[in-house]
Amino acid sequence: MKATGIVRRIDDLGRVVIPKEIRRTMRIREGDPLEIYTDADGEVIFKKYSPIGELGPYTQQYADVLARTTGLPALLCDRDRIIAAAGVPKKEVLERPITPELEALMEARAAHTAGENAALFPCDGSARQVAAMYPIIGGGDVMGAVMVLCGEEETAPTPTQQKLVQVAAGFLGKQMEE
Repeated sequence: MKATGIVRRIDDLGRVVIPKEIRRTMRIREGDPLEIYTDADGEVIFKKYSPIGELGPYTQQYADVLARTTGLPALLCDRDRIIAAAGVPKKEVLERPITPELEALMEARAAHTAGENAALFPCDGSARQVAAMYPIIGGGDVMGAVMVLCGEEETAPTPTQQKLVQVAAGFLGKQMEE
């Protein structure tokens, strides 16, 4: 664990303020859920909670099936990072932070299709751009996104491929509500 040198007092309601520098560095936004852990040494640890990450192996299985069905590499992300990948080397994308452009599209609840919009990359260092992306919306909140990447020829996705990505995002959004 890394010490920050910042000390905060708990107020009379039991609240503590997480400093702006830490919120910005850790990409913690207003309304973000945090998990609270304690250990035997008396440490209290706050961890960003990812509802999509709670689906565990199902997200990877969904990415595998989507990649196999569409014939394109598939990625699933939460609001901060790529959490499942299929059809591309996992070390290139898995657990990497998403790009600000992708984050902005998700927050706007907007879909993306290559060829119709400007180039969009899922994470820094990704060689392939996003072919189709739909945000995962559960309980009225944006939870993440499902996307397929352009193939070797970098062509626009077919309407069927786009619909499969849309269905995947809708299905995962419903899972988040239950």
